[in-house]
Amino acid sequence: MSTMELCISSTAPHRSLHSSLSRDSLSLPSCSSVRFRQTGLNFQHKLSFLSGHAHPLEPLVSPSIPRRFAASVAVGTESDRLPADIKVSEVEEPNSRVRLSVEVPPAVCEDCYRRVMKELTKQSKIPGFRPGKHVPESILLSYVGKKNVQKATVESILERTIPHAMSSVSGRALKDSVRIVTKYSDMEQAYSSQSSLRYDVIVDVAPEVKWVPEDGYKNLKIVVEIDRDIDAQEACKEELKRRHKSLGALRIVTDRGLQMGDVAVLDISATTIDQDESNVQRIPSAESKGYQFDTEDGDKVLPGFVDSIIGIRQGETKAFPLAFPESWRQEDLRGVNALFTVECKELFYRELPELDDSIAEKLLPGCTTLKEVEESLSAKCREVEETAREQATDNAILDQLRKMVEIDIPRSLFEEQGRQLYGAQLLQMQASMKLNEQQLASLSSPKAVNEYLESQKENIISIIKQNLAVGDIFKRENLQFSSEELVKEVRSSIEEFKRHKQDYDEDRIQEQVQEILEGAKVLEWLKEQAEIQYVTR
Repeated sequence: MSTMELCISSTAPHRSLHSSLSRDSLSLPSCSSVRFRQTGLNFQHKLSFLSGHAHPLEPLVSPSIPRRFAASVAVGTESDRLPADIKVSEVEEPNSRVRLSVEVPPAVCEDCYRRVMKELTKQSKIPGFRPGKHVPESILLSYVGKKNVQKATVESILERTIPHAMSSVSGRALKDSVRIVTKYSDMEQAYSSQSSLRYDVIVDVAPEVKWVPEDGYKNLKIVVEIDRDIDAQEACKEELKRRHKSLGALRIVTDRGLQMGDVAVLDISATTIDQDESNVQRIPSAESKGYQFDTEDGDKVLPGFVDSIIGIRQGETKAFPLAFPESWRQEDLRGVNALFTVECKELFYRELPELDDSIAEKLLPGCTTLKEVEESLSAKCREVEETAREQATDNAILDQLRKMVEIDIPRSLFEEQGRQLYGAQLLQMQASMKLNEQQLASLSSPKAVNEYLESQKENIISIIKQNLAVGDIFKRENLQFSSEELVKEVRSSIEEFKRHKQDYDEDRIQEQVQEILEGAKVLEWLKEQAEIQYVTR
């Protein structure tokens, strides 16, 4: 039986506030995240093992609000003035999208046509004409092909007019989200017959963050659940007990049954209980061969399991019914009535040395007395408790913020965040399993990515909401951090890259560090404003 399946997990899932992964930059190394752990912020590596290969996860553009938008989508419009104004009508659409209907007048189309013809004259090598010299239009059209010239002209029109059309959404548009929705064949036909052009583009824009209630984040009431396991006093006792047990020797039990404190090697099987015997099914996740079970860990397994096997002797088999509680971690087992069959293969008791000063050095190197051991362990446990308490507080605040905002999330933002998370997951798999090229290609396929996006939809949306909520608070409350903080952290992060001999983009690092510092300032500010209650579970 796997302890992951049988045991009750006491660790809460960690929610990362920021995760950044880009096709053209390397995120900060994981060791950098230690400095920000108390804020709940985290970094992700770039998929460096994929560098140099086309990859379906690209482009991965980070979704945080203030700096992630194409504030300069209209760059170049001043230097490339059009001979006439284009007409643009704007319509808001669901999912924070804007449809721009663009009408390009004949004068602009004609100007684009002349530019195309001039460029073709430079590039074409037409027999009888020196390169770059004037070629009669009819001859050039005949040589290049009228159809090809029309296509080149339509492309030129789009290239020159889209930046002008986008000026109304400059600063709001998400990068790389512009999509021309008019069919190319329709544009080509319209141009050839009318000497003008109409087309529609759709662009994702910065979603509006709506707080419910308005400014509700200013008066948060947070209940933070703290695991009993992280209580410094209890944790210190458990750690001392664990170290003491590690010094003991296991002795075979021959004359009695299982008692508390013993260690048993068990073969376990389980089936569902059903009045219809033909409908009885095995429960694979609750089965194991040679499972080494420490009775002192009984509070972490299925309620009633330990009590049901107390007294079992080596070589003996016991069968007993147990019900999985409704709060069980595995949803498919909640409320299931099961029949367990347990065979005791081996049975041991621990022979422990006296817990006194004589074993202090073995319990904790450098200590000469049991009191020193307890004081040192207690200090470490208090540090762990404080860190865990801070992390739990941050997670509780972020969860509350997510529930207080209504956001119409653009599809492109959702996909980018999801691809970042999937990219980080692939990176972890590659580090732990050393995936080969075939496995990596399969896991990186569009199908695999889309399946991940669908299965993790709720989690992805939650992370986006948290990111946008934090960014909105930083802006609303005019929070700031010093330039000295930014410079210090950027310098420290660059040193991390150099230490790991990794390439880096200093501007990208500065952007990421700035987001980390913003998040830290927001969480710090919220803690000062919030009413926080701690509950031990």
